[in-house]
Amino acid sequence: FLIPYGKAKAATRSNVAEFAALRAELEKQAQSILAAAHVRAKGLSGVVVSITAKVGDEGKLFGSIGTAEIADALVAAGHHVEKREVRLPEGPLRMVGDYEVTLHLHADVNTVVNVNVAAEEEAE
Repeated sequence: FLIPYGKAKAATRSNVAEFAALRAELEKQAQSILAAAHVRAKGLSGVVVSITAKVGDEGKLFGSIGTAEIADALVAAGHHVEKREVRLPEGPLRMVGDYEVTLHLHADVNTVVNVNVAAEEEAE
């Protein structure tokens, strides 16, 4: 059933050798991606970004700061971070303060950046 539909191949010597070569190439690519993630994590460790937002009484934000805003702030600071890499397990940030945010750069690589949420200065 699998062979006629191209889902599998017979385990001949040539097919096994072809599979071994393909597997070695894929493992090499996976190692290079992992190494690149470690380099990015090293560059991002200890980074502090500040985000200003409109604030009401008691330090509560009008709206919230989510993954997109944090990723944009990191990109503005010169770091390549995508929105999907930012992890906010407790939900968006809704109060003024300092937060530790986890970045999930690879299945095996996480790093923490500090996000400072400050009140936007009002023009009088």
